[in-house]
Amino acid sequence: MSDGAMTIVLYVLVLILPLSALAARRLPMGDAIKMALAWVAIFGVLLIVVTLWQGATTSA
Repeated sequence: MSDGAMTIVLYVLVLILPLSALAARRLPMGDAIKMALAWVAIFGVLLIVVTLWQGATTSA
């Protein structure tokens, strides 16, 4: 396998672990979607903050 294929396999395996943990808790689907969207929002805000901070420090 090439490095790209192995990377994809690794990402799939990394995603299976938290998804299986959520499935084991048997959360209602609505609650699981709300939590997933909350995490996406948190990481999105952090990404924006870091990007803006890096832009401000490189232009100064």
